[in-house]
Formats: sequence, C-alpha cells, structure tokens
Amino acid sequence: MPKITKILLLAVSVVLVLAVFLGVNSSGVSAATDAQDGAYRQINVYSEVLRHIQTDYVEEPNMSAVTNGALRGLLESLDADSSYLSPEDYKAFKADKGGKAQVGLNVSKRYGYATVVSVVPGSPADKANLNDGDIIEAIGTQDTRDLSLAMIRMMLEGAPGSELTVAVVRPRKAAPEKITMTRVLPSLPPVGETMYENSSILYLKPGILDHDHVQQVEAKLKGMSKAGNKKVLLDLRDVAAGDMSEAMRLANMFLKTGTIAELEGQKVAKQTFAAEPSKAINATSPVVVLVNRGTAGPGEIVAAALLDNKRADLVGEKTFGQGSQQKTFELPDGAALILSVAKYESPSGKKLEDEGVTPGVLVASNFDDGSGDGDDTGDDVAAAKEHEPSAPRKSVTVDDQLTKALDLLKSKAA
Repeated sequence: MPKITKILLLAVSVVLVLAVFLGVNSSGVSAATDAQDGAYRQINVYSEVLRHIQTDYVEEPNMSAVTNGALRGLLESLDADSSYLSPEDYKAFKADKGGKAQVGLNVSKRYGYATVVSVVPGSPADKANLNDGDIIEAIGTQDTRDLSLAMIRMMLEGAPGSELTVAVVRPRKAAPEKITMTRVLPSLPPVGETMYENSSILYLKPGILDHDHVQQVEAKLKGMSKAGNKKVLLDLRDVAAGDMSEAMRLANMFLKTGTIAELEGQKVAKQTFAAEPSKAINATSPVVVLVNRGTAGPGEIVAAALLDNKRADLVGEKTFGQGSQQKTFELPDGAALILSVAKYESPSGKKLEDEGVTPGVLVASNFDDGSGDGDDTGDDVAAAKEHEPSAPRKSVTVDDQLTKALDLLKSKAA
C-alpha cells in the first residue's frame, strides 16, 4: 500500500475516533468540555482531509475499505485486544462457537501484525519450531495487518485435519517463511511435576491456568508435606491462556493476606481482589517463579501477586504484557467494537497490559526484550523486524533460567 494512502487512512481514523467516542450528535455536544471543544474543532480539519481523499486521490478510492481500515487502525491504536469488526466479520464472529481444532498458538498484535505470545508444548506450532515473538505476517493469503485480532484468532482455528498456512517473519531472514501445519483438537498435558534436591524442591509446570490445571496444582501443594517437599518452583513460562479468576485462586494458594490484583476502567468501578486466608494452602514455603516473554494474562496475574506481596522471587525475562477486560458494542450497521473497558493492575498499581511484570532476577536469553509497548512504529514488516531479536533462538541444551531458579531456592532456608 502506498505511503500516502496509509497517511490518509490515519487521518480518517482520527475523524472516526472523534465520531465514535465523543458522540457527534445533537444529544452529545451540548455539554462538551474545553477538551471536547478542541476535539470537535479538529473534525473540520479531518473532514477536509476526507474530502481530498474522495476528490483528489490518484484514483477513486474504495471508501468502504478505507473506512474499515481506518476503524481497525483506530481500535488497535488503543491496545492489542481492542478490535473493529465489519458487519461481515461480526456476523462470522457471532456464529463462531469455539471448540475447533488448533495449531497451539497464543497470539496478540504487536507492530500492527499478529505476534506469537506463546506456543503450546507438543503442538503443531511447536513442532514447526515457532517461537515466542515470531511475527505472523499472513494467514493464507490475508495480511494480518489488515485483520482484527478477533478474526486472526478465528482464522487460526478450523476443522480437525485441516491445513493452516502462515507466513512467519523470523530473525535475520529477509523474506517471510511459509509454514504449513495441520490443525488438531487441543490436548493439554497435565501439570508437569519434578522433584529436585532429594525431593526437597517441588517443581510444578501448568501449561494453562484453567480450572482443571489449577485444581491439579492445588492437589500437589496439599500433598507436599507427605512427599517431603519443603520448597516450590512454579514454572509459568509460556503460560498465557486460562482464566483470570483461576489465576487469582492459584495466587491465593500461596497468600494468606494481601492484594492479588485490581481491575479498573473509566466506567468500571475499581475492584480489589484480596487473598482469603481460608483459601491459602502453602503460605510459608520458599517459592520461586519462572517467567518469560511468553508469560501473559493469567500467568502475569500470579507472578505479579507473588512478587509484589514478597511471597516469591521471580526469575527470567520481562513478561508479555496482557491483562484487560473487553466489552462488545454493536453498531447500527451491523458492525461491532470489541473494546477494552478495564485493565488489571498488580498489587503495586502497575497495569499488566502496559508494563508486564519484570523479574527481580533477570536471566538473559537469546532474545532482546523488544516486545515492550506494542506500538506500531513502521510502515511494514521491516519496521517490526527492527524491534525483533537480532539472533535466532539457540537449541536449548541447558536451561539457564531453571538452573538459576534452583540455585536461588537451594540458598533459601526451608
């Protein structure tokens, strides 16, 4: 797409944000504040831009495509989880019942494109060597920059046995790599359990924080004393899926008191989720938590709660940064907005969506931490690649993060 078109789309998007969120209608303008007055004055400027697009652009533009693209860019400029769905997309979105076959990818948007948050171990994506931070430039023939996050997630799903082809931008490769995977019904392994240091350290690895896996962790924590375990190593690396309430339940197992998380939005009253003493299972054993850039959402809730309450040491990398609550707003033409209306905060007040969680003990990996704010700073994939790691992931033979976490636990008195 020519740069001039992108610039014009951006201009149109500003008009649309004013129209959608400030309410350009007779009922909404009467009580405008000074800030709103200034915004409304800009409408004339952007309307002029729109007029020039319609009358002076090199060819007659497809205004429907221009509008859809502008609205999509508008929502994505707020955060990765906010989306605009055209009437056709929203119809498909409502008809989607979930439960389809997948390839094992948790995705979000960074730099305007679909980005891999984490990969399910043993999944088709894992076998295809996809990694956290890989950019999915296209799904089939469709550029992910032109798709909302909601539609991207739908397109990754399909019938069992069906093929999914994606174009992936990898570090130090000029051209996207085409990868074809076969969708399979999701099959998540049970919580991984390993004993270290003569069974004094209980290592737990949940792949997802849903009810079943959190229940498994609970059972293993309750059986610690019988097994002779005195310390806990909780591995939340690449844990990005699950339920926020289950994540809070897991955090509460290690906390008798204190704040687990908070949720607040412009029109969402502040909610404080506090630990309940009756739900604590092990509030005294030394705990270390492993995190990486694939830790997101529910995983970040647990990590931040244990870190900020000084209940555990965190080892690894800065987490992805995800944690908001969405609401769907239907529009008169059959389109819809999926809008983030509230964000989760750590006990110390940091918004997980904006800042992620930074471990106290950073263990360097083969990747730069370039996933930070999710801003789209370039015209194409090349700009995204500037923010991506400069070296490919090495074949892991020694887990430095795990080694550091074990060393840290060994030094703690039980």
